Amino acid sequence: MSEKRSHFYVTTPIYYVNDQPHIGHAYTTILADVLANYHRLLDVPTHFLTGTDEHGQKVQQAADANGISPQEQCDQTVVRFEALWKRLEITNDDFIRTTEKRHTDVVQATLQELFDRDQIYRAEYAGWYCVGCERFYTEKDLNEGLCPECGRAVDSIVESNYFFRMSQYQDWLVEYIETHPEFIQPAFRANETLGFLKNQPLQDLCISRPKSRLAWGIELPFDRDFVTYVWFDALINYISAVGYRSDEGRFKDWWPCSCHLIGKDILTTHTVYWPTMLKAMGLEMPQSIFAHGWWLTGRTKMSKSLGNVVNPMEMIDRYGVDAFRYFLIAEMTLGQDASFTEEAFVKRYNSDLANDLGNVANRVLNMLSRYCDRRIPPAPTMAALEGEAAASEVLAAVEDAVAHSGDCIADMKLDGAVALIMTAVRSINVFLQERAPWGAAKEGRQADVEATLYVAADALQRCAALLHPIMPEKMVQLRAALGVNEVQPELEKIRCFGELESGVEIMQPDALFPRVEWKTVEKEVPVKKKKQEKAMEPKASEEGLVTFDQVMAVQLKTARIVEAEKIEGADKLLKLQVDLGSEKRQIVAGIALHYVPEALINQTVVVVVNLKPAKLRGVFSEGMLLAASSGDQLQLVSVGGDLPPGSAVK
Repeated sequence: MSEKRSHFYVTTPIYYVNDQPHIGHAYTTILADVLANYHRLLDVPTHFLTGTDEHGQKVQQAADANGISPQEQCDQTVVRFEALWKRLEITNDDFIRTTEKRHTDVVQATLQELFDRDQIYRAEYAGWYCVGCERFYTEKDLNEGLCPECGRAVDSIVESNYFFRMSQYQDWLVEYIETHPEFIQPAFRANETLGFLKNQPLQDLCISRPKSRLAWGIELPFDRDFVTYVWFDALINYISAVGYRSDEGRFKDWWPCSCHLIGKDILTTHTVYWPTMLKAMGLEMPQSIFAHGWWLTGRTKMSKSLGNVVNPMEMIDRYGVDAFRYFLIAEMTLGQDASFTEEAFVKRYNSDLANDLGNVANRVLNMLSRYCDRRIPPAPTMAALEGEAAASEVLAAVEDAVAHSGDCIADMKLDGAVALIMTAVRSINVFLQERAPWGAAKEGRQADVEATLYVAADALQRCAALLHPIMPEKMVQLRAALGVNEVQPELEKIRCFGELESGVEIMQPDALFPRVEWKTVEKEVPVKKKKQEKAMEPKASEEGLVTFDQVMAVQLKTARIVEAEKIEGADKLLKLQVDLGSEKRQIVAGIALHYVPEALINQTVVVVVNLKPAKLRGVFSEGMLLAASSGDQLQLVSVGGDLPPGSAVK
C-alpha cells in the first residue's frame, strides 16, 4: 500500500444544472469517492468536494425554455444531482453551488484584486462564439466554420469586454508542465496541452459578458454592466469552497489540491485557464489534474441527441448501487475511453460478482455453518501451513493484493487494483477446490477442515476490506457475515494473515450478487419488429459470425514476458510470468514446441486479460496469448514501438 500523505483533497468538476445527470457525471463522482474512501481507510485527513455550476448562457437558455427564472432552474435541477449522489452512496464532504454567497464573494474579490493590479483590462473583441461551450474562438480556430470542440454552429460577435492577461503566462506554463510531470495526467494529456501552448500564441482570456446579452452571472465588481464569464467563475470553486479569502487557516490545511478529476473535454480550461489564474493570484498549483476518457456506446460517444445516454438511476434500480460502482471502476482504464453496454455490464456482473465473489462468499459461509457450527474456527499457525502449496498460493495472492493495490490507486490505475483483488478472490475458489474440505469432513479430519476454512474466511474478509472503497454497502455486509463488525475497515489489520477473530459467530445473508439472466433485462421490442430483426440477423452458427458487442467484450492488452519456463511432464506447455503494467500474471501457453523459454524474455505480446482463470496440468493460468499459425508454424502476436505493458489493444 502507498505511503500516507499529510492530506488528500480531491475534487470533481462542478456540473452544469441545465439538464439531469448522466453516466459521465456519475463516473467522475464515483471515481472521486473511491479515492476519498481509500485515503480515509489509510487514516489520511481527506476532503472531497463536488457541486454544481449554476451560471452562464446554457442555464439561462434552459430556464427560458422551461418558463422559469435561472435561479428556479438551478434550484429545481440541483436536487437531481443531490439525489443521485445519495443513491450512489457518495461521501462528499462539501457540495458547492456557484450561486452561494460564499462563492460569489470570493469571485468578486478576486476579480477586483486582479483588475486593480492591471491583470484585467477592457478592450473591443471581434470573433466567433459557441453558446454550447460558452467560449470565444478566432477564425483559424474553427473547424470548417464550426466550433472545434463540439461541432456546433458559432455566432459572429463584436463587442466590448474585459480580458485577463493570460498570454503573459504562456512561457511560464510550458516550463511548469515540462518540469512537473505529475501535474497533468495521464502524460499524453500533458502533451496535448503542451502542443496547444507551443503551436500558437496564447491569447488573453475574455472574462466578461455584457448584461445586454447575458444577465445570468456574477456581476463584475468594477463594472455593473457586465457579468463574469462562466469558466472564470466556475474554476474558482476549488478554492472558495476550502476557505480562500474567508478562512485562511482552513485554506492552508487543504490547498494545494491533491487531485482534480476532469473529463478530457475540459482539458484546456483546467490545464491552461486555471493554472494561469492561480499564477496571477499568487497561489500554488494543484498537485495533479487527471483527465479521464469518455464512456462510449460501442465506439460512439454518448449523446442525448443520439438517444444513447445511460441513466444511472435505472442501472441502480436494476442491479444495485454497488454493482454499478464496481463496473465503472473495473471497466475503464483511466485516461482511455471505455464502452458501456448493458450486455457487457451483465457479463461482468455475472463473471466477477455473481460467479467469483458471490460464489466464494456463499461457499465459505455455507461450509462454516455446516462444518464449524456457524463459528470462525481457530487460526492455524503459519508453521502449520508451510509446505502447503495451495495455502501458500492463496496467501500470496491476497498479500500481493494488499501490498500492491494501494500502489495502483496512487498511480490512478484503479482497474489494475480491482484486477489484483479479484485475482485473490478467484484464488480462494481454487484453494477450496484443491483442499476439498467436504471430503476431509467425511473422513473425520476436522482439523484440516477448520484450517482450510479459516484460511478461506480470512482471505475473503481481507479482499472485502480492499473492495470496500468501491462497494461499501455490500462489503460491510460480507465482513459482518464473517463476524467483522466495522463500518470502515482498518487497513492495518489486513496486512497480515490471522487477524480474523476465532470463535465469532457468522451469519448467512441473502446472496450478495444474485446471478442475472441477460434475457430478463432486454428491453421489450414489438413482436413485428422482432420478426423483422430476426429475418435480418446473420446466422452465427452457420456463418461463424459474431456480434460487435461480443468482439468488444474481449479485453486485449499488451504484456511484457518477464519469466518463462517449461512445465514438467507437459511437452507443449510453458509457464509465463507477464507484466501488465498495473499487475503481474501467470499464464500457461501451449507454445513450447515453437519457442524456447529464454527467447521469450522481454517480448511484448498481446494477451486476453478477461479470460476466466483455469488450471492446466495443475498450473494456475490467468489469460491467453494471441498467436498466428499456418501448418506447423506458429508465431506470437507481438507489438512494436514503445507502448508500455498494459496498453489497451483495440
